[in-house]
Amino acid sequence: MLHSLPVAPSFRFPALRLAATRALTPLALAALPLGATLMLAGCGKGQEGPPKQDAQVGYIVATPTAVPVSTELSGRTVASQIAEVRPQVTGIIMDRLFTEGSMVRAGQPLYQIDSRSYAATASQAAGNLAATRATVESLRLKAERYKVLADQGGISRQDAADALAAYNQARGQVMAYQGALQAAKVNLGFTRILAPISGRIGVSSVTKGALVTSSQTDALAKIQKLDPMWVNIQQSSNDYMALRRALQSGKLSADGSAPVKVILADGTEWPVEGRLNFADVDVNSQTGTVILRVTVPNPKGDLLPGLFVKARLVQGIVPNGILVPQGAVSRTPRGTATVLVINAKGQAETRDVTAETPVGNNWLVTSGLAAGDKVITEGLIKAKPGAKVKGTPATAPAAAPAADATPAPASAGAK
Repeated sequence: MLHSLPVAPSFRFPALRLAATRALTPLALAALPLGATLMLAGCGKGQEGPPKQDAQVGYIVATPTAVPVSTELSGRTVASQIAEVRPQVTGIIMDRLFTEGSMVRAGQPLYQIDSRSYAATASQAAGNLAATRATVESLRLKAERYKVLADQGGISRQDAADALAAYNQARGQVMAYQGALQAAKVNLGFTRILAPISGRIGVSSVTKGALVTSSQTDALAKIQKLDPMWVNIQQSSNDYMALRRALQSGKLSADGSAPVKVILADGTEWPVEGRLNFADVDVNSQTGTVILRVTVPNPKGDLLPGLFVKARLVQGIVPNGILVPQGAVSRTPRGTATVLVINAKGQAETRDVTAETPVGNNWLVTSGLAAGDKVITEGLIKAKPGAKVKGTPATAPAAAPAADATPAPASAGAK
């Protein structure tokens, strides 16, 4: 029974598999690269994404406009009129007729000096004048009568000449006494010290009972006119000359009104605009600056002399300036300002511009852009030079008020 048993298949199949493997190995190896390539191609085709889209950007249209150019300078407030009150006669202060720190009017009494001696002098001068006038008329009649007698030979001509001389002498005395009386009255009037100007009066340096003299150097009080107020500011001579050159070349046009915004130390703006009314004719040799003066209305007297302020002064107007948001302007390593614009082909294009003056949150571009250029202001990271972009209008920059501009005239013309 053992010899009738069939041979187990496991003893035959390995040989068959080995033979088949040996026969198929060259073919399989030859087909392997082709299959791998097809498999990879099939995998790549299956993972293909949507087609690449143009970058979305926002742009503004370059619009030339007249842009005020101003500068911010530091200065201090100064009273427009200052008067130091001093006595013009010597005497004792009998009374002070004002409240310290109050507003006074021109001609208002401030002090009263003892006037008794001056009144007596005036009375004496008046008496001398009256007495002399009483003799003038009789001397006139006597001189006329002596002249007639001398002509008739009744008296000598010397007597007639003496009578005429006495008359003329009396007339001279009248004139002298008239002057003395007038001077006495003036001195009497000086015993009542009046305010020379209207304004706010400060602290009194004397009190009742103090002796004052006409030759003293110390003022009794000081009056300052606070409306309008002056602001004295200084500008470097280099900036001043650069500004003049820009005006002469036509890059800036003069603004005759020259409005000025005054900024207080706490950053608040004075509600009323001032006006530039004075520029010094000399340059300070020590500081190299030119003094400018601004007149500022101060109806309530809130501005006081000596305050530190800043003045934003409009110095000219760029007739065809273009405002571009500061975020849209970049700088090359060499310092050249550039912007991205959308060209006629719908591509992002780099454009060199001249942008040196900040105006609020914008740059004032004076060259490199033309009216109608589309300047990219949003999506700058996605926009690549030479690549297609899809632009939509963005919010155009608003023109900043004149007082917000800060020019750099010293480098005008450089990129």
